[in-house]
Amino acid sequence: MEEMEEELKCPVCGSFYREPIILPCSHNLCQACARNILVQTPESESPQSRRASGSGVSDYDYLDLDKMSLYSEADSGYGSYGGFASAPTTPCQKSPNGVRVFPPAMPPPPTHLSPALAPVPRNSCITCPQCHRSLILDDRGLRGFPKNRVLEGVIDRYQQSKAAALKCQLCEKAPKEATVMCEQCDVFYCDPCRLRCHPPRGPLAKHRLVPPAQGRVSRRLSPRKVSTCTDHELENHSMYCVQCKMPVCYQCLEEGKHSSHEVKALGAMWKLHKSQLSQALNGLSDRAKEAKEFLVQLRTMVQQIQENSVEFEACLVAQCDALIDALNRRKAQLLARVNKEHEHKLKVVRDQISHCTVKLRQTTGLMEYCLEVIKENDPSGFLQISDALIRRVHLTEDQWGKGTLTPRMTTDFDLSLDNSPLLQSIHQLDFVQVKASSPVPATPILQLEECCTHNNSATLSWKQPPLSTVAAEGYILELDDGSGGQFREVYVGKETMCTVDGLHFNSTYNARVKAFNKTGVSPYSKTLVLQTSEDTDSEEQTLPFPVPSERLPLRRMSPFSSTLNLQPSFPGRSYFDFRSSPHQLSLHSSLQSLNAPGCNFETQSASYSQLVDIKKLLAVAWFAFDPGSAHSDIIFSNDNLTVTCSSYDDRVVLGKTGFSKGVHYWELTIDRYDNHPDPAFGVARIDVMKDVMLGKDDKAWAMYVDNNRSWFMHNNSHTNRTEGGITKGATIGVLLDLNRKTLTFFINNEQQGPIAFENVEGLFFPAVSLNRNVQVTLHTGLPVPDFYSSRASIA
Repeated sequence: MEEMEEELKCPVCGSFYREPIILPCSHNLCQACARNILVQTPESESPQSRRASGSGVSDYDYLDLDKMSLYSEADSGYGSYGGFASAPTTPCQKSPNGVRVFPPAMPPPPTHLSPALAPVPRNSCITCPQCHRSLILDDRGLRGFPKNRVLEGVIDRYQQSKAAALKCQLCEKAPKEATVMCEQCDVFYCDPCRLRCHPPRGPLAKHRLVPPAQGRVSRRLSPRKVSTCTDHELENHSMYCVQCKMPVCYQCLEEGKHSSHEVKALGAMWKLHKSQLSQALNGLSDRAKEAKEFLVQLRTMVQQIQENSVEFEACLVAQCDALIDALNRRKAQLLARVNKEHEHKLKVVRDQISHCTVKLRQTTGLMEYCLEVIKENDPSGFLQISDALIRRVHLTEDQWGKGTLTPRMTTDFDLSLDNSPLLQSIHQLDFVQVKASSPVPATPILQLEECCTHNNSATLSWKQPPLSTVAAEGYILELDDGSGGQFREVYVGKETMCTVDGLHFNSTYNARVKAFNKTGVSPYSKTLVLQTSEDTDSEEQTLPFPVPSERLPLRRMSPFSSTLNLQPSFPGRSYFDFRSSPHQLSLHSSLQSLNAPGCNFETQSASYSQLVDIKKLLAVAWFAFDPGSAHSDIIFSNDNLTVTCSSYDDRVVLGKTGFSKGVHYWELTIDRYDNHPDPAFGVARIDVMKDVMLGKDDKAWAMYVDNNRSWFMHNNSHTNRTEGGITKGATIGVLLDLNRKTLTFFINNEQQGPIAFENVEGLFFPAVSLNRNVQVTLHTGLPVPDFYSSRASIA
């Protein structure tokens, strides 16, 4: 409740609202404060002159902000009517909460009337201190603004909840604090007096005992005034105009002011707007919950940064103390670097904590205020502010958008110290040896999405790291003999792509590459494990199929066979498999087609064209879940085809095979589904976060589903809510079409929603996130659904 206090204070006086009125911009002001900030405008800008000239279209005329320079972030504390030569300059003041307001140019005349009834100077203008919109009052003056009785009720309840504790009314000497109040007796009791004077038996057993605060409210709360029409003070609001978004009375309708407008019953619109505000609050509540969790994460990061800093400093001191005295002068500089990085990280995270805390406090205050407004039983008063509150709730929810709840700093110290140089190199020692005169090239990176196999040939592609500053003069590509034997050089040159022909069919090869320059040779890249195709019977070949030259920029004869093997065979699948070794990569590439007819096939000695007939081209992948890359809480069974989890939190497990080309389809059956959890299914990168729901980061594309509905999620963005959930025995289908770059989901053989994601490119692994309430079994080697194949052929 304390965080709601800012919503209950006037932006002018900084105190709780007293007789608040609602401006047309939906903000509130105390009636007395509104009178204090009135200013007069020239006669030519009055509402009467505007209507006479045909430019006025409403009872309240907003001033052109180009004509009035009442507020500026860069001014010197003064505001003026810049468009009026005769208007005096009005000094600008600040309210207790920092909002700029504009007092009247002249003090108001003394009057014995109340602020609401006191006459307003002719051609008066008021500027909202929150949004700075200015408007000219009509003949009704401040009486034309509706009173916010809902806000008055909320303030009353808030102030009473903050009041001092009530005392027992029956204690003889020092009254004790009351614990209950009897509504029938209208007496406050402490526990001893209640047992002595108000026993729970006989006629008193039917009396209702309530907490003291509730009893105080029921005792002091006078009947709420019924909201009356601002134009007809004797008439109560009974209808609601949808176009004008305001309650109206029967006399307004009889006068024809809303004759062409849609008018609905006041009670029905009251319930509708309450429902809309409640729905909007649900989304904002989720954002607030995520913000609280995010603050916990940031505070944990502060602790980790502190621990990592201590550990890093200890390691640094140990290395420096092992060197000679000359190293001590350098040690102070290195420690300063670490401390600077430490302070920078802490500053970034603490700034983000402060910013997020302020936003969360504002959001929580707005939520509590809205919840109190929903409790209000005055339909007319509620409808006067409901539209503005709904807009504010949606706007606040949008402010918790993409990137707001993402840490701006990591906890790791990306520094490395090399203590191997000799004594004469101590003064050149640094965290990164950028002062070397001629370093060797960086380790090349194999581009998995460009690597593939075809028949008994393999195409490999690589590149230099993006941040590498050392140029490479050439590259050395090595393959083993297909049986795990010694590596041999198959290519040396400047190109970054090479196709090796003449490999054995149905064999597994290991490939690696390194770069070189005049200084030396870089370390080897990670090892890529690839498998050539199985040899097929040529009698099944019926369709013409050319081999494109675009995929063969550089071809090398195999060192393992004396002739270039050009057998016209093309099996249903070709694989690159991941191994569990940390130095080996895996890639699965199912090739469905090459390029259009007419492409030339080029060899090392001559160029010619060749037609290959293929009866049927399949794209079927067999794989299981990967224990090596899964979260430690994942439990495997059934030859790694069935998984569950030992934690109540969501954990991610990936498949062993990655896809970069072709069309692939697999299914998962729900073996156990308890307490309606939200498992997620989809694809992910190899470095996806394993301890959150799939789709929370930008490395995963997923559908998460409960027993009633599903959503698509990527980078923590939820889209396309679709009705229809899962139960025990349900089947989830995942269709990854890398030819069309789409990802589609199915539930029980029916497509769930539209195409989930488009323009997906790169290397993807099947992925699932679940907790201990879910167990799923993977089914692979499945053909693409018939209806999708027919639709693709039509397209």
